[in-house]
Amino acid sequence: MSKIPEEINKLSFEKAMEELSEIVENLESGNIDLDKSIEYYTRGSHLKSHCQKKLDEAVLKLDEIKVLPDGKISKKKSE
Repeated sequence: MSKIPEEINKLSFEKAMEELSEIVENLESGNIDLDKSIEYYTRGSHLKSHCQKKLDEAVLKLDEIKVLPDGKISKKKSE
């Protein structure tokens, strides 16, 4: 997999998912030529990688959160 283009790296998770959804719809329709399909597939792969990276970052942030017995939220201390 090649490096994710900077223009995709700048997209929010929501925008990237929206575009990825559109690409999937276009590919599933079967109404596009081979060259365009390859172009969509390549961009879709980059968008998928970008979204996965954003999700992984969110999980790491959530892993740092600790809910105290009184229901308050704090950041876990490094061990």
